[in-house]
Amino acid sequence: MAHEQVGVGRFQAELPAIVGDIERLVRTESPSADLAAVAHSAEVVAAMGTARLGVEPELIVLDGRTHLRWRLGDGPRRVLVLGHHDTVWPLGSLATHPFEVRDGVLRGPGCFDMKAGLAMAFHALAGLSTGVTLLVTGDEELGSPSSRRLIEDEAAGCAAALVLEASAEGGALKTERKGVSRYEVRVRGRAAHAGLEPERGVNAGLEAAHQMLAVADLGDASAGTSVTPTLLAAGTTSNTVPAEGHFAVDVRVRDAAEQSRVDADMRALKPVLEGAEVEVTGGSNRPPLQRAASEELYARAQGLAERLGIGPLTAAAVGGASDGNFTAGVGTPTLDGLGAVGGGAHADHEHVLIDELPRRTALLAALLGDLLSGGERR
Repeated sequence: MAHEQVGVGRFQAELPAIVGDIERLVRTESPSADLAAVAHSAEVVAAMGTARLGVEPELIVLDGRTHLRWRLGDGPRRVLVLGHHDTVWPLGSLATHPFEVRDGVLRGPGCFDMKAGLAMAFHALAGLSTGVTLLVTGDEELGSPSSRRLIEDEAAGCAAALVLEASAEGGALKTERKGVSRYEVRVRGRAAHAGLEPERGVNAGLEAAHQMLAVADLGDASAGTSVTPTLLAAGTTSNTVPAEGHFAVDVRVRDAAEQSRVDADMRALKPVLEGAEVEVTGGSNRPPLQRAASEELYARAQGLAERLGIGPLTAAAVGGASDGNFTAGVGTPTLDGLGAVGGGAHADHEHVLIDELPRRTALLAALLGDLLSGGERR
């Protein structure tokens, strides 16, 4: 299927089926931490994909988490299409956030991030016979602890990775994502009675406060680097000098040099109070997706959008990470945000704009056809 044969009209005709597929996926709740729910969701996704693509996927279970891989055709892998079927929404969320379509807007837990993207992928890939791997993971919202290696292995050597995460504001494609590092800082002191002999204690809570201030100073707004202390805990009772404390740190960076710089500074933290101890664990979670990894694919997509009559496209740099960070990290050209247009990811107002579904699915299909046919960049 060459890109010249793909048009918005085809997917406008398929819109009721696309919406029906999204509904089925949304009604199958799949919180990342619930292994049984994710396994059941994988069965639903597998059945849907098999019906649309005519090919059964491999079910890949890693650390109890269920992922799916379709390999279309017997030829070499040229394009990786990447998505996930887990969500942040706990079981029972449909009771408070029911699936609905009203006034051109589709709502439901996980619809935007990113079950609509999965339905779009199945429809865009239907009819393609070779050269594509579709990988749907089940732990993206946790940081892809079990699937990272799988993603990187599938992406290595591909000409392109197309990520079906939802678009940025206004439908913008995501051409740059910050890298993410996560740390835990543990502080140890010495307990003592806060009323009788506080001077005999080493206050881990106070030491944690010193360390949080030091950590916050590692950010560099001019470089786009944020280093943010987050979850904090210390102590056991209100009348005891805390003997232990800990806090989490979220790091976002635009480039690998900054990620390395922050990592070295985090590991160099030293205690301030005499007798206190500081331990830092964690590290890089996702490398940055830098603009250079996406610029050629974005230019190609821009040209195709103009030909389809749905241009011009817009691009955005975002702080949130995705599995596209991993594909870019192994050197594979990557374009992200090709999924649904809408908003409210992880929030009460999560939604998808119905009218955009045919256009975005047509763009995905055209981009796939163009890449597989070896078309020149436009």
